[in-house]
Amino acid sequence: MDRGYQDRFDAGRQLATHLQAYANRPDVLILALPRGGVPVAFAVTSILHAPLDVFLVRKLGVPGQEELAMGAIATGNIRVLNHEVVQALRLSEQTIEHITREEQRELERRERLYRGDRPPPEIHNRIVILIDDGLATGASMRAAVLAARQQHPARLVVAVPVAAPSVCAELLTEADEVICASTPEPFFGVGQWYYNFAQTSDQEVHALLERARHFPSVAGRSG
Repeated sequence: MDRGYQDRFDAGRQLATHLQAYANRPDVLILALPRGGVPVAFAVTSILHAPLDVFLVRKLGVPGQEELAMGAIATGNIRVLNHEVVQALRLSEQTIEHITREEQRELERRERLYRGDRPPPEIHNRIVILIDDGLATGASMRAAVLAARQQHPARLVVAVPVAAPSVCAELLTEADEVICASTPEPFFGVGQWYYNFAQTSDQEVHALLERARHFPSVAGRSG
């Protein structure tokens, strides 16, 4: 890669070249982390001919220290807790449930916005490829991997156009395969590697998911 990717669609097209082993397979499901991961995944799914959906993750922040995660929730009524943080801070079950409900409301709002009335995708026994536009800290992707793992996919793959090398290495301990198309050193942030890194809107996410539903798919279903 020279200076970077033109935009997220360009990044997706280039990422797809690293995912050819998963092309035209009926058991593959591509899940994008919204919002920035959706245009990348849209380009990938158009090339691999696999169904596309979103996989939403919401961090459960510690009260008063919201940047510190005590866990995360994700698509499919999945909750993952960091028991070390919960125990160290002596967080009560009541506190955890309150924060979970707050974040669950936001997650459900976004799911309705993006997916409408369609149910969450079936992950069990499928090859799941989790895609984002890049990884800086990897916190959201790590939560997504842990949450998706609870639904017992046959294989769990993380694929991103650009990432910090250390984050790719760390994710290898949790995913079955990690594909980071570019791992520049030094790493200054995901946006530095895109000529156009304009924010993806909720409307664009919804529109891309709708367009992807009409792509020919060897699976013959959208999940």
